[in-house]
Amino acid sequence: MNAEQPPTRILLVRHGTTPTTGRVLPGRAPGLHLADRGRDEAEVVAERLAPLRLDAIYASPLERTVETAEPTSHRTGLGVRREAGLLECEFGEWTGRELGDLAKLPEWATVQRTPSVFRFPGGESFAELRDRMRETIERIRMANEGGTVACFSHADPIRVYVSHALGMPLDAMQRISIATCSVTALSFGRDGSTSVLTVNSTSAPLGELLVT
Repeated sequence: MNAEQPPTRILLVRHGTTPTTGRVLPGRAPGLHLADRGRDEAEVVAERLAPLRLDAIYASPLERTVETAEPTSHRTGLGVRREAGLLECEFGEWTGRELGDLAKLPEWATVQRTPSVFRFPGGESFAELRDRMRETIERIRMANEGGTVACFSHADPIRVYVSHALGMPLDAMQRISIATCSVTALSFGRDGSTSVLTVNSTSAPLGELLVT
């Protein structure tokens, strides 16, 4: 490996707005597409990513993440690689339920305050989600050493990975806000170091990441 090889940069992008964003926990249920606003957001994030000269694009296989990645794919000529490791958390029996109804459940306080001990009924735990994202990002990093990669995913997977990268306890993950089509950027050095360059960026220029 060349000693002058640059760090590997991974950009975690949340999908754009859907008709149910902020109202429903859609999970992995198929058939949820971007709203008009989400399609506009996807075009904007493609423009923001343009100065970074991407080497690869990955996306959770769900419609809303692939659709968010498509404008970036069109701009760069890179295909979108479906990556199951970037999928939304498996919410099990909570999939498709109204957030307002879920907030009334006693378990909701555990989700917000001590997510490390919570498992969605019939679904995934936050600890399993963190481990899945950690393994997925490491695999993507190793396959693209020295490159810049965009990974289109979902709020909770990005949130748990950021908490891991920052060395935060999993119970602090809910303090991290991940807006639709926000960009979170990480840099991985050849020495195994990890730097979080930006979190939840929705408007700032991203070209500066080229020299970070």
